Amino acid sequence: MCELLGMSANVPTDICFSFKGLKERGGRTGPHKDGWGVAFYENKGVCTFKDALPSYQSEIARLVSDYPIKSTAVVAHVRQANRGRVALENTHPFTRELWGRYWTYAHNGQLSGDKDLPVQRFQPVGTTDSERAFCFLLSKLSERYPNKSPGPKAAFRFISTLLPQLQQLGVFNMLLTDGEYLLAFCSTKLHWLTRRAPFGVARLSDVDVDIDFTKETTPNDVVTIIATEPLTNNEQWQKMQSGEAQLFRFGEPCRL
Repeated sequence: MCELLGMSANVPTDICFSFKGLKERGGRTGPHKDGWGVAFYENKGVCTFKDALPSYQSEIARLVSDYPIKSTAVVAHVRQANRGRVALENTHPFTRELWGRYWTYAHNGQLSGDKDLPVQRFQPVGTTDSERAFCFLLSKLSERYPNKSPGPKAAFRFISTLLPQLQQLGVFNMLLTDGEYLLAFCSTKLHWLTRRAPFGVARLSDVDVDIDFTKETTPNDVVTIIATEPLTNNEQWQKMQSGEAQLFRFGEPCRL
């Protein structure tokens, strides 16, 4: 299996602290040694870093964990390959354009019968079940609304109706964002927490690193972190239930 990391924030925020924990799981404290990737949004633009090397050994991952790239939406992934060779084209997250916006997606799990999923406008570049499922979702979305966007919330609401179908094919934990909204779906394992004032000290589970968020934030900051497994050992993470979808916008949970 793989591990996911997402962030939704109301102000541009770096993910260095959380990514340091995830990076260690990419081959050192976890078996996810078959590549990694992270996508940062800046307004409508997206900046993606990927590497087929284990993240704990990757110089690019070290840069990402140390250099404070500010963003309001982030999707990251460390891979343990089960479908498709270890290669850059099979490394998450995947990004496509729809309605003049970039959509970014990462998946944890394994699907059976994914080759039967119909894709039209969006075609996989690599050979993973994950990317085909992403292409299926966007193809269905563009087929349902062929002329123009129905609005982001309606689009995510429609996507959420397709997710149980993918869950029936196997394990399907997923993060999907258009840079404004971020949708998390839990098949087996996904957790999230929202940090807001009063802030405190957080300690990572996978490496001896802590941070005092009172020195890094303002009283108005709201930041939600989503991860396969909790990244810190002194905060209260919320465990999602199987089949549960949760939408976030600028750090705040919101209804679908």
